[in-house]
Amino acid sequence: MITSTMLAAACTSSPSGDTGKIIDKPDFTPSDRQYSIEALEAFGRVSDPKVSPDKSKILYGISYESIEENKSNLDLYVMNVDGSDAKRLTTTPDSENGAVWIDNGNKIAFTSPVDGKQQLWVMNADGSNRKAVSSIEGGISGFLFSPDESHVALIGNVKYGRNAQDVYPDLPKATGRVIDDIMYKHWDEWVTEVPHPFIGKFDGTSVTDVTDIMQDEPYEAPMKPFGGIESFAWSPDGSQLVYVSRKKTGMEYALSTNSDLYLYTLADKSTKNITEGMMGYDTNPTFSPDGKHIAWLSMEHDGYESDKNRIFVMDMASGEKTDLTSEWDYTADAIAWNPNGNSIYFIAPKDGVTPIFSINVADKAVKVVADGQFDYASLAPVDENTLITMRHSMVSPNEIFAVNGGNATQLTNVNTELLAAMDMPTVEKRMVATTDGKEMTVWVLYPPKFDASKKYPALLYCQGGPQQAVSQFFSFRWNVALMAAHGYVVICPNRRGLPGFGTEWNAQISGDYGGQNMRDYLSAVDDMKKESYIDAERIGAMGASYGGFSVYWLAGNHEGRFAALLAHAGIFNTEAQYLETEEMWFANWDLGGPFWDKSNAVAQRSFANSPHRFVDKWDTPIMISHGEFDYRILSSQGEMAFNAAKLRNIPAEMVIFPDENHWILKPQNAVMWQRLFFRWFDRWLKPGENPAAESK
Repeated sequence: MITSTMLAAACTSSPSGDTGKIIDKPDFTPSDRQYSIEALEAFGRVSDPKVSPDKSKILYGISYESIEENKSNLDLYVMNVDGSDAKRLTTTPDSENGAVWIDNGNKIAFTSPVDGKQQLWVMNADGSNRKAVSSIEGGISGFLFSPDESHVALIGNVKYGRNAQDVYPDLPKATGRVIDDIMYKHWDEWVTEVPHPFIGKFDGTSVTDVTDIMQDEPYEAPMKPFGGIESFAWSPDGSQLVYVSRKKTGMEYALSTNSDLYLYTLADKSTKNITEGMMGYDTNPTFSPDGKHIAWLSMEHDGYESDKNRIFVMDMASGEKTDLTSEWDYTADAIAWNPNGNSIYFIAPKDGVTPIFSINVADKAVKVVADGQFDYASLAPVDENTLITMRHSMVSPNEIFAVNGGNATQLTNVNTELLAAMDMPTVEKRMVATTDGKEMTVWVLYPPKFDASKKYPALLYCQGGPQQAVSQFFSFRWNVALMAAHGYVVICPNRRGLPGFGTEWNAQISGDYGGQNMRDYLSAVDDMKKESYIDAERIGAMGASYGGFSVYWLAGNHEGRFAALLAHAGIFNTEAQYLETEEMWFANWDLGGPFWDKSNAVAQRSFANSPHRFVDKWDTPIMISHGEFDYRILSSQGEMAFNAAKLRNIPAEMVIFPDENHWILKPQNAVMWQRLFFRWFDRWLKPGENPAAESK
């Protein structure tokens, strides 16, 4: 059941309800050139570069975290397209999100709170005359202006399901949820609302006549938990809006990844499914500059969320669809049309890094636009030869770059000074032979001032996903450079099941949990143990989500390789996980089916390899962490593992965060988790070096 309420919208200049402290760049100086937890938290987080309509300027965001205030804040900046004359536009206690240029570059639109709810704001390009232009009940989570800016698409929430008062109005204080289908909770929330696309008129000063274009439909658009404004695209003439939705609910939703692109026409308010019959995820629509074609990312198989992301193009007149990547065996992550309309830029993991590529629409030819030992993370084309992007590596967070003719020029230096003040680890690409005769790319990070004549403890990084690239990623949660800076050699294998090495390598893990990918991990560890600088008696393993599963599985199958373990948000008991998780397509595809199907050989092999079945072999100290708002993998999984370890008299420690989901996001919780991480591994892998850690 769904209730869709007409959203009110009117011009307002109400100030934000937050009058708190402004979070700014911290006054932080590294001690003894040490890359520390505090240094990680001090980095500025650069985001979302947007090129002005006249191609002369770049709008972007920088956010900083405050450990004291236990939150972050994003402010807006602008610079010339060559990186010169950078200026700060906003200095507020609230974040300005999703900022874009409007009014031919004379103004900037963004979201920010009004009385605690996100609304659409507009200000002059110099940051002056800031004004909220919407007053949407419940707020919005994103927006997209039509090309002529006469209309704006807004993402708002509508009520979903029944509460106690819907069933028994005479019980106003009752809190029970009445549930008659699965998918009643998702990611980190009970599903009581779903996002819908609304379209309103915009006259430059206010949003009016707001209409839900999915009125009375009980479906999400965009799809939760990660879908955003990239799920929408206006036609260049502003007459039509394409949106992404998986028009399913309950069990059907939980079992399927079959989303589609829907074409809504403003004139007659009609909606047409333009990808009907395409059975996997269809996402990220974008019109060609002339509006004659639309491109999008498409997966082939229903129920497989980590399938190859193909780049499709459709002729809007004929409806003819073309898979541009039919001869290219890798998965795309993001796309953007070249302004010339002849090719499409895209980002894709390949061979352990994430370059920028271009694919020709006519002949499907793929060429490299920018690569190196980096990951590229966004696409903002300037002209047919130049684009603005962000780039990072394992040892440096995002900065903005201009790419032209294969050359990348750094435009921002938000973190350059801080990085220069620290001794950073070095990163080496290593090729390791696997047990089935293949070669695996392994990233190895060495501590600053590494001395090969010494012995170092090591950590094996186990990736989550399970099909998520181990490229030159920079994470504020699992920062492998920080681990190396703490004195560990960090081993990061691109084991089976990771993208960037072809479809076969990526798909192999499905139905093979506890199989070849675990042998790949052990191959990487055994290969590194041959090096004289690795202390074979002091190797640990750690990971989150599927990486946590990996740690639990390795705990019972490592044959003495590890001296300490750490698992965050991991799957311990796959039978329980099958019935505890929310997205059943994931469990069905990855595990092969339900554990009660005794005739299903793949499923039976998966459940026979559940980590809890090897607890009798556990012999290694283990730390476990989990968030109670994690509805993807319930905290009960970590609690079971902790109880098992304690009942086996194995040294164990557990930390549960009652206010975190699958990730640890709040600044003070993040610092606490990092401190516990190093305290735990130092205790077991650096005996005698940290008496304080050993005593706790």
